[in-house]
Amino acid sequence: MTTANTAIVTGAGSGIGRAIVQKLAGQGYNVLVNDYNPAAAEAVATEARSGARAIGGDVSNPDDVAAMVAAAEGAFGPVTHLVNCAGHVHQARFTDLEVADFDRMIAVHLRGTFLCTRAVLPGMVARGAGCVVNIASQLGQIGGVELVHYSAAKAGIIGLTKALAREVSGQGVRVNAVAPGPINTPLVRSLSPEWQAAKAAELPLGRFGEPEEVAEAVAFLCSPAASLFVGQTLGPNSGDVML
Repeated sequence: MTTANTAIVTGAGSGIGRAIVQKLAGQGYNVLVNDYNPAAAEAVATEARSGARAIGGDVSNPDDVAAMVAAAEGAFGPVTHLVNCAGHVHQARFTDLEVADFDRMIAVHLRGTFLCTRAVLPGMVARGAGCVVNIASQLGQIGGVELVHYSAAKAGIIGLTKALAREVSGQGVRVNAVAPGPINTPLVRSLSPEWQAAKAAELPLGRFGEPEEVAEAVAFLCSPAASLFVGQTLGPNSGDVML
């Protein structure tokens, strides 16, 4: 791996995003660590030691996204890889959802993926090379009780991934997704203990995954070894979804 690879990882202040930063930095990538919480982003970048910088920002805000890309390019040069990992979890029955709950979920997940990708894609196309990995969820494939808005946002990411891959793969940019099952992260641990227990009981593997296991799938899709993967959704999900 050469240091010419520059990745932006959003939502990387903890959980899956943090594990992805550690994995890519360990493979020699320059990594811009983004998180809504600037202190969390800085802590992860410091942990990665070399070849990592941090920036706070909301992926649903176009100005924050522009600043993020400018910071990456200023520190490392052209962005070659983007991992859209910023997430937000809120649990409620559909009949109890407020419009603001739904809008924020779509804003962070789907709008954020759109804005961040839009910001780096022209450069990738101009260079004839690039890689985008979107973090979806198995709930975007099968749905989840009390997580209608989350499931809808993640399903949108899967659809965006497929459609964009059809547009840009011929121009040298690979776009794929990873749809994890329940993973031991702060976001999942914020859900009710009842939900967690019921979900674990459904899984053929009998356990939630670890962030590092998801990071392995992301690193693969970022690598030349995944050259034939276009518009795909990989599922490190403990057997929750079998395709």
